[in-house]
Amino acid sequence: MPDPHDADPIRASLAEIAALLAPAHPDVAEEVLRAHDSPHDYVSAFADRLDDRGIDEPVDGLAWIALVDALAGHGLLAEFDWKEDPQEIRAQLRKLESRPSVDPWVLFEAGATTLPTDEFLHTCGRHYREIGAALAVLDIDSDCYPVVGLRAARADELTELAARAGFPVHHLGTDPGRP
Repeated sequence: MPDPHDADPIRASLAEIAALLAPAHPDVAEEVLRAHDSPHDYVSAFADRLDDRGIDEPVDGLAWIALVDALAGHGLLAEFDWKEDPQEIRAQLRKLESRPSVDPWVLFEAGATTLPTDEFLHTCGRHYREIGAALAVLDIDSDCYPVVGLRAARADELTELAARAGFPVHHLGTDPGRP
């Protein structure tokens, strides 16, 4: 008898996203799928982590939040406040396991580090793209920016998978009208 989970396109997309963003960490997919398949069990198992987000019962988008938290736990995602200091953003992006091998910081102009958070993140995204990398925000409908790094060549794949799963992704530095 076939597994009913095999026919769930949202579940399949979530698993593919986890594999794309955390290929060396299969437990990321396990956490995400647990949140999708058994939200009450997930909330019980990760109550401390979810308490920081004000979540004490299953909510819409729980699997997406589980993805953000699992990626952060493995150093694959940095979460920035809407009013984060550019130097802190720079420091956290440099710590990401998914950071590019070429340092994009050599491309930055001196004045860029005085920009507001949103503009600075888009500047970072533009410079990452210049070296073949990409930065994307896994939008959790909050006043923060959960940012992942990946190869620019796979950015559209992330967008398509997220759309299939019903979650928004915003790519930083792709709008030519932004600084």
